[in-house]
Amino acid sequence: MTNNEIHIHPPVAVAEWIGQAADGFLRLLDQTLLPTETTYLDCRSREDVFDAIRRLVVRGAPAIGVAAGYGMVVGSQVIPNDADFPAELETLAAYLEKSRPTAVNLSWAVRRVLQRAKSTSGDAAAIRQAMLEEARAIHAEDEKMCLAIGRYAEKLITPGMGVLTHCNAGALATVGVGTATAGMYLAHAMGRAFTVYCDETRPLLQGSRLTAWELQQAGVNAVVITDNMAGWVMKEKRVQLVIVGADRIAANGDTANKIGTYSLAVLAARHGIPFYVAAPYSTFDLTLKSGEEIPIEQRGSEEITAGLGRRTAPEGIATYSPAFDVTPAELIYGIVTDRGIAQPVKEQTIRGLMA
Repeated sequence: MTNNEIHIHPPVAVAEWIGQAADGFLRLLDQTLLPTETTYLDCRSREDVFDAIRRLVVRGAPAIGVAAGYGMVVGSQVIPNDADFPAELETLAAYLEKSRPTAVNLSWAVRRVLQRAKSTSGDAAAIRQAMLEEARAIHAEDEKMCLAIGRYAEKLITPGMGVLTHCNAGALATVGVGTATAGMYLAHAMGRAFTVYCDETRPLLQGSRLTAWELQQAGVNAVVITDNMAGWVMKEKRVQLVIVGADRIAANGDTANKIGTYSLAVLAARHGIPFYVAAPYSTFDLTLKSGEEIPIEQRGSEEITAGLGRRTAPEGIATYSPAFDVTPAELIYGIVTDRGIAQPVKEQTIRGLMA
C-alpha cells in the first residue's frame, strides 16, 4: 500500500463551527484540561476567542489560525449593520492578532478572512456569510496540508527507528493529523513499527500532556522523557531522527518553535542526527529575512513558578519566560512542507517551494 492510498483522520476535533454565520459560534477542545478531561469550550464573542488563544485552550500555529479565522466571524456578529463594517473589521483583526504574536498563522488567517470581507459586495449578512466560507476554507485546507506533509515525512521514518519530537505539533495543534506527527500517523497506518520519544516540554508539558496522549490514542508506541534527557537518549543511540513543528519560519529558514527546540537542534548536530522541521506553507513569513526579526512571546511568571497549579518556586522570585526560541537554518537538515521538502534549507530553496 502506498501512502497516497491511505486517508487518515485526526483522533479528536480541535475546532468546529456550530450554526450559521449570523448567530453561530466556535467550539474548541479545551487543551488546558488534557489528558485527564475532554471538555469543549464554546466561544460566542471576540473576547472568548482572544482568551482561548491566549490561555492555550487552542494552541499550535495551524489550529490558532483556524480558530482566529472563525473568531473573525464571531466578532463580526455584534457589529451593527449600519456601522462602517470595513473599519470595524480592521479593529477586530488587530485585536485578535494581539492574542499571540509569534504564530504567523494567526495573522495570516485573520487577514485572509478580512480580505474576503473587503472583496464581498452586499449587506452585512452577505459579508458575514463570505467570511464564514473563507474560515471554513482555511479549516479544510489545513486538513489537506497536514496529510500532504505526512506523505513526504513518512518516508523519513524507517522500521525500528527512534523519533524524537518536542512540544505538540500533532493533531491537537492543527485541525488535521498534525505537522511533525503527520508522517508518524501515516507510517503507523502503513504497518511500520517505531518509537516516538516525547519531550515533556516544560513549563506547560505539552509533550507529555498532549503529544503522548494523542499518539497513545492512535496506538503509536510513545515514550515520555523530560527535556533534559534528550541529549542522553541521543548518545545512547535510541534516536535516529528529530522532527518538530514551527510557529514561524523566516525567508532564510530560521525557525521559531516552542522553547527548547534550539537546544535539541544543537544536540542533534552534536550527535549527527538529522533535525527536521515540519510546517505548512502558511507558517512561512517571507517578509522576514531571518529569525532575528521574529517576535518572541513572553509568558507570565506563574507558568514557571506555579505551573499547572502547583508552586515549584519561591513567592516573588524573578523569572524569564520566553515561549519560543529560534533555530538557525544551518542546524536544520530539511523543512517538510505540504509542497515538498526544502533541502538544503536556504532562501532560494524555500522561495522556490513557496512560489
